[in-house]
Amino acid sequence: MTQEEVADLAGMDPGYVAYLEEYAPRMTRQALYRLALALNTTQDYLLGIGTDVPPGAATTAVPLPETHTLSPSRCMELIKPGGVGRIGFVVEGDTAPTILPVNYLVRDGTVVFRTVDHGVIAKHTSGDAAFEVDRVDGATSEGWSVLVVGHAAAVTDEAEVAALRRSAPVRPWAGGDRDLFVRVVPDRISGRHVSGRSLR
Repeated sequence: MTQEEVADLAGMDPGYVAYLEEYAPRMTRQALYRLALALNTTQDYLLGIGTDVPPGAATTAVPLPETHTLSPSRCMELIKPGGVGRIGFVVEGDTAPTILPVNYLVRDGTVVFRTVDHGVIAKHTSGDAAFEVDRVDGATSEGWSVLVVGHAAAVTDEAEVAALRRSAPVRPWAGGDRDLFVRVVPDRISGRHVSGRSLR
């Protein structure tokens, strides 16, 4: 298609489409979305991202990503919506930490997730633990990672468990009957944000 045809389908000015072809790293997310719809393809495909490679492994249109340190408050803002994170702990006798995915929510400044009361997490997570969450957008070379280091413990108080059932309807990562709530109380919170920038 010509630039004019693409612009018409995307509802854009042809001059803007020409600009985006020359300066792809400066494309906004909205422009990328509209172009993908107009061309009946995906945003990843437009930026050359392979769908069969791990996140962050493909070469993108942004050659020089920059890393910035996040404040603890910004870290908590990023993970507050909940989702999938990873709990890390050391099993006695092992030389390396065990790291497992869990669905979590943030409640009252702590991380809460559910697990089975007889599984590996329940047996070994009480005590020092690390909790990590990240989001990576391979198409734009952007993302962030937050690490919460603190103390993990099962919630055993019946009133507190009942309150969590009402206020923290977190879905277990693996599904099934997982009625044990685990809370991670942060001692240290750190994070990094990576954003892409184009070469001048």
